[in-house]
This record gives sequence, structure tokens and C-alpha cells, in this order.
Amino acid sequence: MEPLTIEGRFNGPKGSANGGYTCGLIAGLLGGRAEVTLRSPPPLDRPLDVAREGERLLVRDGDALVAEAAPLEVELDVPKAPSYEEAERASARYPGFEEHAFPTCFVCGPERERGDGLRIFAGPLRDGRVASPWIPAEVAPEVIWAALDCPGAIAVGYPERGETLLGRFAVEIEELPRVGERCVVVGWPLGEEGRKLYAGTALFGEDGRQLASARATWILPLPL
Repeated sequence: MEPLTIEGRFNGPKGSANGGYTCGLIAGLLGGRAEVTLRSPPPLDRPLDVAREGERLLVRDGDALVAEAAPLEVELDVPKAPSYEEAERASARYPGFEEHAFPTCFVCGPERERGDGLRIFAGPLRDGRVASPWIPAEVAPEVIWAALDCPGAIAVGYPERGETLLGRFAVEIEELPRVGERCVVVGWPLGEEGRKLYAGTALFGEDGRQLASARATWILPLPL
């Protein structure tokens, strides 16, 4: 298969790609409905080898396995969308404004300019969920995967619980939003097991219709 290159603009942590965006690109090679597991930080601006093994897709950087993917449909109970105004109020309480390990993240970095980064700043609602407004300036499946990434980290306790890394991600896109549409992104916790933290996220259009949903596994790194 053709090599996969992730452009430097789509970074998460400094020097590596945003996990959700990366997973979306890889899932697209399997038709869009897939679960992607990240095995090492995805590098930017260099070709990655892509190979099939049965139904699985493997992405490597030389000898290092970056990610693997397999077809999967997301089954998730999605809560009702908050209003755009409720999401705006929640976003004002985004914890990343005070503390952020990756302030230039394509999705949630407050140092990214509007139109360059997504600037999705999920803050707490009163019911344990987190939410952010989002008006997309660009629309593509991998951008939707990215939009559904970082709010899950906030939902499972970032930054209070320390650095969290995306380990596994699966997204179901029912409909792409329109450019300029007033959307809402929501995240909520789905439990935890040891260092694994589980989250659901969803994207809603301006009329409250569900556009996409996702299930993520976040990993707390081992203490130094």
C-alpha cells in the first residue's frame, strides 16, 4: 500500500501527531469504520509504511509499530446534546486554559490560531459530562476523528490526573457537519481499569442531531 504521511500541522504533543487525526487517516484506509490502536507516538512529515495482514492494517515507522487497525462499528449509548449556549458556558471552564502539557495541539491547544487549529476547549457541565462549541472551518472524516479525541481526555480527568495518552479509538460518523455550522462536542467517562480510562464522545449539529460518536481508551503512563 502507499505510504502514509501526517503533515506537521496536525500535531498533538510537540513532535508527534494528534492521535485522533492519525486514527482517522488510518481508519480511512479501511473504509472509515475501524478501531485503531496506537502503539507508539506517530511521527510527523515522514512516510510511514502501511501493510495489510488479513483484515488488519499495520502502520510502521521503520521497524517500530506505530498503529494497527481492524474493522469495527461503534456501539454506544449517547446522551442528549446540551445546547450551544450550555457548551459555550462549559468551555469557559476548560482546564487547559490554566494548565496544558500540549498547548499547540491541533485539536485543543489554546496557542493555535482560529482556522489553523480546531480550538475545541471542553469544560465541565453540571452532570459529569464535558462540552465545547465548535464551528468547523474545514470538514473531512479525519478532522471529525480529531474533534472527538481530546474532549475524551478531559472527560476522564486530564489534566488533574496527569498526562493521558490515547491508546485506542473507534469512531462512527453518521453525517459530516457543514462548514460554519454551530456544533457541540460532548465527552463523558465510561469507567476505568487500572491505568486504562474509558471515554465516550459525540458530535452534534446545530439542530441537536447526532453527527458522530466515539469510544476511546486513554492510558495513564507508568510513574517514573
